[in-house]
Amino acid sequence: MGIKVKLDEDLSPMVAGPMQAAGYEVYGVVEQGWGGAKDDELWPGVVAEGAFFVTGDKGFGDVRSYPPGTHPGILLLRPDRESIVDYRALIETVVRDHSLGDLTGAIAVATPRGIRIRRPPKTDPDREPI
Repeated sequence: MGIKVKLDEDLSPMVAGPMQAAGYEVYGVVEQGWGGAKDDELWPGVVAEGAFFVTGDKGFGDVRSYPPGTHPGILLLRPDRESIVDYRALIETVVRDHSLGDLTGAIAVATPRGIRIRRPPKTDPDREPI
């Protein structure tokens, strides 16, 4: 699949299993020595690596702070209960129904009821800049 995925420290490494089974390269923030870093310290490193970011931290769902199209992509997991079992079940559903490659540059929020995707604005090559 060729997509590098960075798993935030708020998610158990067990959540990585379904993504790895789907063929994604998954690396954890903690294993990289970035555990405990504040979001504004962590984020530039994630973007510099070109990693698709998977997190349970709802702050990363803020399109004003993380505008779609300015990063490799964010998947925010929002299960009904914050348990490893529920996070893992949610990511299993996401990788079964969606390619992370199709979510590149977007902010996707996955819940047990579905997924909301905020994509980068489309650019029209014939449109004059404002």
